[in-house]
Amino acid sequence: MLEKAVISNETGGDIGVMFNPSEYSLSTSVNYSSVSVPGLDSPITQYISGSQDTLTIQLMFSTYEPPTYDQSQKKVVPVKDSDMTDVTALTEKIYKLTKIDSSLNRPPVCTFKWGSLQFKGVVTDVTQKFTMFLQSGKPVRAAVDVTFKSVLDASKLTKTDTFGGSRNTKVRSVDESTSLWQIAFEECGDADKWKSLASANNIINPLNDIASGLKIKIPKLW
Repeated sequence: MLEKAVISNETGGDIGVMFNPSEYSLSTSVNYSSVSVPGLDSPITQYISGSQDTLTIQLMFSTYEPPTYDQSQKKVVPVKDSDMTDVTALTEKIYKLTKIDSSLNRPPVCTFKWGSLQFKGVVTDVTQKFTMFLQSGKPVRAAVDVTFKSVLDASKLTKTDTFGGSRNTKVRSVDESTSLWQIAFEECGDADKWKSLASANNIINPLNDIASGLKIKIPKLW
């Protein structure tokens, strides 16, 4: 049996597609930062964070009813325009997924389900393209491009700072080859914060006051 794709809304009321998509795209990316550090031949590149996974898909909707053949009259009988549903009655269900749900005070989290694909996220972009109209101007066919972005479950986050360190103050043991701007970049992703690091450790001259075995205190919440 042909399995139809469906969009599950966290508030209930699943939206079934009329026609399974012919293709879909999944994309992901990560963020890196490159910082020029005095004394180094090239910038330091450091992983900053991951980005949201993205699902893009096109859904087709149609409410057009073709003429029927009347055996008794031996002729083709067209369906009245007034008897056909405006296709926006279907596409609006997708469009509304970008709007604030009154019971949540935010747009709902959805899951696009089709076969092995189970993509959970929020709908961030909806583009409706109407491709067929009746003489009255009523749209009866549409292609809807939908973009979903994955969401992170906040309840699964650990109590760590942005760069994976503990919320408690850290201490690092360094040597003469270590620079404050290098530590600042490694700990918080911003080499320019070496001044704050120097101040927290009462370092007056960062070029001369770094000795082997020196304990550098990393300020809390860096």
